[in-house]
Amino acid sequence: MLAAINRKPVDRIPTDIWATGEVWAKLRAHFGESADIEQELHLDGFAGVGPEYIGPALPSVAAGESVNFWGIRTRRIPHEGGAYDEQSFYPLAAAQTIDDLNRYAWPRADWFDYSGMRAKAQEACRTKALQCGYMAPFYFHNLLRGLEQSLIDPLVDPEFTHFLVGRVSEFFYEHHRRMFEACDGLIDVAQVTDDLGSQTGPLIGLDLYREFYAPHHKRCIDLCHEFGIKVFHHDDGSCRPFLPLLIEMGIDILNPVQWTCPGMDMKELKKEFGGRVCFHGAVENQRILPFGTPEEVRAEVRHCIDALASDGTGYILAPCHNLQVNTSVENIVAMYDEAWKYGKRS
Repeated sequence: MLAAINRKPVDRIPTDIWATGEVWAKLRAHFGESADIEQELHLDGFAGVGPEYIGPALPSVAAGESVNFWGIRTRRIPHEGGAYDEQSFYPLAAAQTIDDLNRYAWPRADWFDYSGMRAKAQEACRTKALQCGYMAPFYFHNLLRGLEQSLIDPLVDPEFTHFLVGRVSEFFYEHHRRMFEACDGLIDVAQVTDDLGSQTGPLIGLDLYREFYAPHHKRCIDLCHEFGIKVFHHDDGSCRPFLPLLIEMGIDILNPVQWTCPGMDMKELKKEFGGRVCFHGAVENQRILPFGTPEEVRAEVRHCIDALASDGTGYILAPCHNLQVNTSVENIVAMYDEAWKYGKRS
């Protein structure tokens, strides 16, 4: 994993997995409860570590709901074959002024106990690359205000938006600095991430990104690099206009490379940016994995390896997003089996 991230020679293409709980249940039923699924699928993946929450008691919620320390609430919504936690409450949706924002109970780094992290990190990093942290100012603007309102905010009230995004990012920065200090020298990767792209194009213009969000991304990226940590940047959909600036600011890993979206051709991305970033993901997860045959899945794996590991490195193979309950075990096995076999020849 670390060799691929650093674009060094590898003996095979490493692999990772993102999957829903229902998919993990299907895999356990297939391989057996006592089986080592990661070994069965030849998975590499990341280990993770985080602090303990010791902040104010979270409010009571109705049955089927959950709430986090931001005050963001979700409700379990069933769908065919499974369920998703869909957001049901946006804590700053009604805010209109900076005074309203000041009355919000902003999270604080003091709400967490970092003292036990180092021992956990030392244990986890013995066998896997270690990932820690998640900084996403644009996404949390969406979660706090609601997607539509968060897209309107920069246009109608720039001062309000700068204040809100600044407070979000200030917490991210201090929280992650304390985690990084607690685990100094042990963390390999942290996420400085956001969903700037949609299925057909960017969600916001590059000018708005530069003004309202890029400075916070840069500060978080610099924090990671200060501790020798590589930056994993997740960005769904068609995010091509943002990539030159993100790479200039210092992201090290680009996920998920949703190549069916405009501007996301894998060969072009590898040619233009492959000397500066490692790619992660790419295996098509809207059509091929759920609805294709095992042989079509194997062909897709070869397609991704040929494009994103054309120089033999700089690629971690994984699905484009969480494997969903409508993806068969046969297709999942085919994906990782082909990566194990074909990835050795790249």
